[in-house]
Amino acid sequence: MTATPGAPLRIVIADDQASVREGLVLLLGALPDIEVVASAADGQQALDQVAEHKPDAILLDLHMPVLDGIETTRRLTSEHPDVAVVVLTTYLDDTSVLDALRAGARSYLTKDADRTEIAHALRAAAGGLAVFDPRAHAALMAATAPPPATSSDAGNRPGPGQPSPEGKALPDALTQREAEILALIAQGLTNPEIAARLFLSNHTVKTHINRIFAKTGSRDRAAAIGYAHRHRLG
Repeated sequence: MTATPGAPLRIVIADDQASVREGLVLLLGALPDIEVVASAADGQQALDQVAEHKPDAILLDLHMPVLDGIETTRRLTSEHPDVAVVVLTTYLDDTSVLDALRAGARSYLTKDADRTEIAHALRAAAGGLAVFDPRAHAALMAATAPPPATSSDAGNRPGPGQPSPEGKALPDALTQREAEILALIAQGLTNPEIAARLFLSNHTVKTHINRIFAKTGSRDRAAAIGYAHRHRLG
C-alpha cells in the first residue's frame, strides 16, 4: 500500500516487550505525519493487525513468541506485499540480517536508533527504499563477500568492467549502466542516492534495478549484493 500524499503514514508496531512496544507507540504516535493504527505482542498478532488495519508499514522485532519475526516477515511479504516491513531489533549477526532481508524486510535497524531514524526508515520503506543500520550493512557485506582469491586463480579473474575469458564484458547480459547501479547498491547506496550520483530520475533507477533483479535472479537487495560480490562488480 502506498501512503496517500499528505496523509499520515499508517503503521503497526510489533514487539513482545511491553515497555518497548508502548514506548514506540508513544514516540512515533506523537509525530504529526505518523499514525500508529495498532500494536502487537507476537508475530501472529502482527499478522492479524495488518490484515485488519491495512497499514502502510510495520515496525517489527525479530525475536517474538508464537511466530518469530522472520516467519512473520515472510508471511507478510506473501500475504500483504504492499505493507513495508522494517525490522527493529537488538540482533546484528549476519544470519539475522540476511534471513530478514531474504524474508522480505525492506529496512533493518537496531533498537538504539532514535525516533527520527526510525521514522525515516518507515517512510523510506513505504516508498520502496531501503535503510540499514551501518553495522547491519557491514554484517551484510561480510556475509556476502566472495572467498579470497587463491594464488592460482587471482590473476585469471576479470575485474569490474573487464572482459571475461569468453569475451563477455559483463555476466548475465547486464549493461554497463546496470552494472554501475549494481555496484552502487553493493556499496549501500539508496535509490535516491544512486539517482543523484548518476544524474538519473528515481523512476529510471527503479526500472534499472528491476531489470538487474530479473537478470541476476535476485529477489531482493541482499541477493543482489551477494551477486555483485561473487562477480566482483561491487
